[in-house]
Amino acid sequence: MTYAPALRTEPYESPQDFGALLLESVLHVLEEMFPPDGALTGDVVGLTVGDPAQPVRSVLFAVDPTLAVVDEAVAGGWDLLVTHHPLLMAGVHAVLTSEPKGAAVTELVRSGVALWNAHTNADVAAQGVNDALAAALGLRDVEPLAEPEGKPLGRVGQLAAPVSLREFAEGLGRVLPSAPVGLRVAGDPDGLVERVAVLGGSGDRELDAVRAAGADVYVTADLRHHPVSEFREHGLLAARSGGADGPFVIDAGHWATESLWLASAAERLAEQVERVHGVRLRTGLSTLVTDPWDFVVATEED
Repeated sequence: MTYAPALRTEPYESPQDFGALLLESVLHVLEEMFPPDGALTGDVVGLTVGDPAQPVRSVLFAVDPTLAVVDEAVAGGWDLLVTHHPLLMAGVHAVLTSEPKGAAVTELVRSGVALWNAHTNADVAAQGVNDALAAALGLRDVEPLAEPEGKPLGRVGQLAAPVSLREFAEGLGRVLPSAPVGLRVAGDPDGLVERVAVLGGSGDRELDAVRAAGADVYVTADLRHHPVSEFREHGLLAARSGGADGPFVIDAGHWATESLWLASAAERLAEQVERVHGVRLRTGLSTLVTDPWDFVVATEED
């Protein structure tokens, strides 16, 4: 698709004429839910595309602002696209329709769709990414896994009763959205799991915190070979001496582990906007799987 910008030159009609709100009013509610100052240093959050004075009647939530998701927002007539990941992470020197990010920005502007994101501020927030993941697993007595910059990143809590690693992984597979790669599990399938650590998205920087928290298993994503290998070696060495093998590790996929919070965020936004402004926004969730992998092929055994 070739995108041609068609920039607005006329003022917006009053949002009251449409039973809508100003974008800035909707963003105020979103920022109360996911305060921008909760973001970790160097992160990019907030409004990327849009006019604070434009009317908003509908909000679509998604993990990634990919071209396909932008097309979905435009085709569905959504006024605001809220994503977890930012569209523009590094410095931008040109917005070209021949490049994916330039094409996305151009189509959003041309179609009058605003783009706002909550990234690490949604990771650490109450009822955010990691609270949603912990709740989906039924964890009790939940507390932060780590506190970088004094902010509660990840969660750790207890299952109602111990289960085997295999049973836990199968249950996790049932509560996460379907993705092409599925789950990668490191550990004894019959090993017992009761204390669970979770961190949606990339999580191998917090492996030491997982061990310090006394977790039996760690659910996260984007795990690299060497950090996980060394992490598991500690558990295997402990088992040789009669100790417990663990923590076990599950790589559940970046997109999947960061998807569960979107439904509650959409519901909360609609409820809070109606309570404060007396307007009921139309909210929805993207139907697209934006995991970059499309399929897997099992390798042959000799």
